[in-house]
Amino acid sequence: MIAFRPLPWEYAVRNLLRRPLRTGLTLAGLATVVVLVFVAVGFIRGLERSLARSGDPGVAVVFSLGMGKNLEYSSVPARTADLLAASLDGIRSRYGRPYVSPELYQGTEVTLAGASEPSLGLVRGVTPAALLVRRAVEIVEGRWPEPGEVLVGRLAGAKLGAADGQLDVGETVTLEGRPWRISGRFAAGGTAFDSELWCRLDDLQGAMRRQDLSLVALTPEPGAEFAQVDLFCKSRKDLELQAMRESEYYATLLADYRPVRVLAWLVVALVSAAGVFAGLNTMHGAVLGRVPELATLQTIGFHRRAIVLSLIQEGALLAMTASLTAAVVAVLAVDGATMRMTMGAFRLVVDGTTVLVGCGTGLGLGVVGSLPPAIRALRTPVVEAFRAV
Repeated sequence: MIAFRPLPWEYAVRNLLRRPLRTGLTLAGLATVVVLVFVAVGFIRGLERSLARSGDPGVAVVFSLGMGKNLEYSSVPARTADLLAASLDGIRSRYGRPYVSPELYQGTEVTLAGASEPSLGLVRGVTPAALLVRRAVEIVEGRWPEPGEVLVGRLAGAKLGAADGQLDVGETVTLEGRPWRISGRFAAGGTAFDSELWCRLDDLQGAMRRQDLSLVALTPEPGAEFAQVDLFCKSRKDLELQAMRESEYYATLLADYRPVRVLAWLVVALVSAAGVFAGLNTMHGAVLGRVPELATLQTIGFHRRAIVLSLIQEGALLAMTASLTAAVVAVLAVDGATMRMTMGAFRLVVDGTTVLVGCGTGLGLGVVGSLPPAIRALRTPVVEAFRAV
């Protein structure tokens, strides 16, 4: 019986370098497959991170009863914010100003300067109290809007499909049939607010000819019970209100996007399957061209298991090189790229989980793609293999 003795690791490396053209083409094909995996997983991670960050567990949202998760269709009386501030104990305040933000939230057509067609944008009418409640929001350029002006989120350009310079401070956008000057830009820490345009509440109410609100966001004091907000909404049946923690609201939105996430994982599976078949085809051609070489290795005393292990080493080494190359490309080109959806825009994320899934998929492609052609080639009797010379 032939003793099991593995081939040297250097043998697998030298075999890859002996065929630079074939190795390079295989490397490029595998890297392309893994980059697509990075894009799909980065999409999932970006969507999850955006919605997870948007929900502040310390903020309660009050909106119309029966609206479910459609805040843009909600309508509550304009006096709701004052009623909440006057009726509830334990609302956080600063210098006598309660953390209660009345807001009008609407999807509407926005026409950029120089554009012939409008785009669907997300506009939020707010008061300065919004900066107290929305702790992640900070103005990074310009100033708070005056009448006829708007603040632009850092991802609003991606949502609107704007070109460079169209949403700079001082430019003009048109919404609700009126021109609005951009007074500044704000960042919201990767939350859904990054995709929005903010303007003064009274200004937006006048432009839309509405006196109601879409929602009221408020921040209870640390340790204060959220139940009192819920109890107020249930007791004031005339107002037809419901209350929800903001984190719960965005958790339900994430659940609604479950089919999209499942589809993205399906894309990962299909791309990986295509990569496996491509790898099988490439490795099959590479291994069949080395049948005499493999027969020689058996003749001089190497067991078939050792030869299969060496071929797997070649495939794994090639796949990991392709995965590392794809990871570099993903970090440079995919990480931070913006994606536009109905809920706004978000950035693709290449984090540790994305790298682990992408590189793990690449390694799996190399190993799985090496096994079938290696086993098939080694089933050929040694005498017939030498006749193939």
